Amino acid sequence: MRRLFPAPWLSLALWGLWLLLNLSLSPGNLLLGAVLGVLAPVLMAPLRPLPVRLRHPGVIVRLVLRVGMDVLVSNLQVARAVWTARRRPPHSAFVKIPLDLRNANGLAALSMITTVIPGTVWSELALDRSILLMHVFDLVDEAQFIEHFKTTYERPLMEIFE
Repeated sequence: MRRLFPAPWLSLALWGLWLLLNLSLSPGNLLLGAVLGVLAPVLMAPLRPLPVRLRHPGVIVRLVLRVGMDVLVSNLQVARAVWTARRRPPHSAFVKIPLDLRNANGLAALSMITTVIPGTVWSELALDRSILLMHVFDLVDEAQFIEHFKTTYERPLMEIFE
């Protein structure tokens, strides 16, 4: 049974999403959604990383709230930098951040966090996963940015995933 449904919740979610996107409960859509829900997880199982064991739910909640707050603050900072660009152009730069986080799931979460926060872009990860190259829209102090990034995002993810 596990072979046919390697991720039963994902299969169910894909089936439901298919029906929702098509806005139809016709027999053809029910069947096509079920086929998609069964085949997609089976075919993509080799691409999935190791199973996740989340630890420290309190850290997860704090991290989610912190990321939400940083998204709001960064939106305001980027908007201000764009509006005042004639007087003070933003100082964009690439920053090399040394990483201690090695867990694939943790790195995936870190990349999503980086992508969500305005003004930062995950550019490259070293092959040995030791250095992250990140583009920052308006960099004031590189050392302070690196310390903030490691303290705010990397360390909580290490607690959660490692």
